[in-house]
Amino acid sequence: MFDTYTPAVSTHGRYLIEPPGAEPAPVLVGFHGYAEDAEAQLERLRAIRGVESWLVVSIQGLHRFYRGRDQAVVASWMTRQDRDLLIADNLAYVTAVLEEVRQHHKLTDVLVFAGFSQGVAMAFRAACLLHERCTAVIAVGGDVPPECDRGALARIPVALVGRGVRDDVYPEEQWKNDQSRLLAAGVDVRAMTFGCGHEWTGEVSEAASTLLTRAQT
Repeated sequence: MFDTYTPAVSTHGRYLIEPPGAEPAPVLVGFHGYAEDAEAQLERLRAIRGVESWLVVSIQGLHRFYRGRDQAVVASWMTRQDRDLLIADNLAYVTAVLEEVRQHHKLTDVLVFAGFSQGVAMAFRAACLLHERCTAVIAVGGDVPPECDRGALARIPVALVGRGVRDDVYPEEQWKNDQSRLLAAGVDVRAMTFGCGHEWTGEVSEAASTLLTRAQT
């Protein structure tokens, strides 16, 4: 028999910024997938047509590790162990990033969260559970987390929910269930399938571009 304790400690995160052509600018905040880094999600967001007018922020997960034998440093957002505590840590982390960004940049009131794979859950948590006025969510290859209930999801005006037709990580049944949850909360759902597997392709970027254009109107 043993007792388990979970002391709170401070740690350092990491995020990247792609400055806009001019300020004030709308903000696009990205969350990468499992075993990726902030650079991976930044490259996805950079590929979106018209994103040059946005301030792009790519946040890296707090839990870093080496990927295989190549020693590349990657990250994860969380595991099931102490799940609620890690969710709280991650939300505090995203809040701190947004506060720091606002200290150094002039922004409009347009704020979009974009996630891929494991980062989708973070995008929804940020949109639903922070004291932020979210404009839209771009979710590709990942599901809506269970802690975002109907009332929380109702804070999202618009959501692009995308899935590759050959994606064996994000099943079609889960994708349809997520649509149902969002629709029940009154979210304007843009459900789309793409001719790919578990990936973010040019087709995905074009769909994201359309959503970002509408988010500014």
